[in-house]
Amino acid sequence: MRNSDLFWKPFLHRAVTGRWRRPRLLAMAAPWPSGLQRAGLYLHVPFCRNLCPFCPYNRILYSEISYARFEAGVHAEIDLYTPHLKGTKIDTLYIGGGTPTVDPSALLRIVRHIREAFPDSYDGCVELHPSNMDDKCLELLHDVGVTRISIGVESTNDRLLAILGRSHNGVVALDAVRRAVAAGFDSVNVDLMFALPTQTLAEWHSDLEAVLSLGADQISTYPIFGFPYSERGLERHLSEIERPSGTLIRSMLALTHEEAERHHLKQCAVWSWIRSGRSKFSSITRHHYVGFGPSAASMIGNAFYVNTFDVDAYADALTRGRPVALVLPVDRRLEMAYWLYWRAYEMRACEADFQKVFGADASLEGTFGKITRLFKTLRMVEGEPGGWRITRRGAYWIHRLQNEYSLNYINRLWGTCRREAWPQEVTL
Repeated sequence: MRNSDLFWKPFLHRAVTGRWRRPRLLAMAAPWPSGLQRAGLYLHVPFCRNLCPFCPYNRILYSEISYARFEAGVHAEIDLYTPHLKGTKIDTLYIGGGTPTVDPSALLRIVRHIREAFPDSYDGCVELHPSNMDDKCLELLHDVGVTRISIGVESTNDRLLAILGRSHNGVVALDAVRRAVAAGFDSVNVDLMFALPTQTLAEWHSDLEAVLSLGADQISTYPIFGFPYSERGLERHLSEIERPSGTLIRSMLALTHEEAERHHLKQCAVWSWIRSGRSKFSSITRHHYVGFGPSAASMIGNAFYVNTFDVDAYADALTRGRPVALVLPVDRRLEMAYWLYWRAYEMRACEADFQKVFGADASLEGTFGKITRLFKTLRMVEGEPGGWRITRRGAYWIHRLQNEYSLNYINRLWGTCRREAWPQEVTL
């Protein structure tokens, strides 16, 4: 979709959020996450031994000195939040990056601290790089309660991996999947990227077949996007987000459906397929969560906020207080819109879940009935007992609509925060 095609965007924004104005994050004091019934925890480890030029996430080259400052900051941040989450049921710990296992011993120290501070029984989920997950690392992750892992394979094709700037090859990638499946985790997800520059349909078929034949529990597939602030975007002087063609995405998604179903996986989110009976790996669909680390975000109901992206600024801030850079105050209707966004990503929503979050007087149909009726007319959504689900036709189009928000959110917020440690405001 070109910018000129987006005349509808303000109207969709108004229908979903109940407002015309765009959300604005400000440099202001963030409320504490007190009184939450349930929450997930997120830990961001912003270090890699190799910086992939297409990657939009906050990461820097690993050094022992920088990591030591980061680790000290994270321990301090955990201690700051511990009393404010007393009484909150922690349901997951998600660890992303960067490359979380770039320093396995240090990661284990942080995870043990989190487990001691928040001693509930909950799943641990971690992102892994194929080159940083030997058998000893997998064993140590088991020991600290990691139950679900996701491997950033991206491709098994050496030519395409070179284009992506990845530091592993296809042999290393497939060996990593094979060992992870044999290691006995509750869920092994494999990330694959498609619509890569010069990638053919046959090469995409080969990637899918290679991973699925090894018994991965879940695959998550993503088209490649070019962000102006990424190394690749700066090199190419991109002024706006670069997207693959819709025709290419649709053809590769159709093949993904076909191959996933042939291997007995069913679609569980817009870009993901899972084997029956296996635990779902997902990083971004929890409603309330608290983040630790540089660039970590928190959503606590009445506010969404993000830490400074700069590792040194993060560590320095924690000698005085909190490292929060920007805050978005969230009213009830905006929180409902946030909830709806991620239920659309998961392809279904039900009234009971909506009321569990917002109270017995809340109504999913009463709040969002107009927009869901429109999508039902367009055959993107169909009703089911107690709610609705997104159709296969709707999965493609609704996610393209979501991209106009998520990609611009990433570009505006993350792009600004990578340039400035303490920005004053960002309008999404």
